[in-house]
Amino acid sequence: MNTIPKISVGDMLELKKKHPCGSKNFLVTRLGSDVRILCTGCERDMVLPRVKLEKAIKKIIPTEEKYDD
Repeated sequence: MNTIPKISVGDMLELKKKHPCGSKNFLVTRLGSDVRILCTGCERDMVLPRVKLEKAIKKIIPTEEKYDD
């Protein structure tokens, strides 16, 4: 059984396939039943269904949370 990946806004995703610009890394900008991601190579904005995106993820690079005041 597959586990559901924990994705949050600000995470960097490395996908299995390259974007036409050649980049594999995408930044998560919005979550919901659809997920909005931004290509780090050409800054193309895309909205994908969460189920389709979860199958395409190779690695999740979480946001470094900094709460030091």
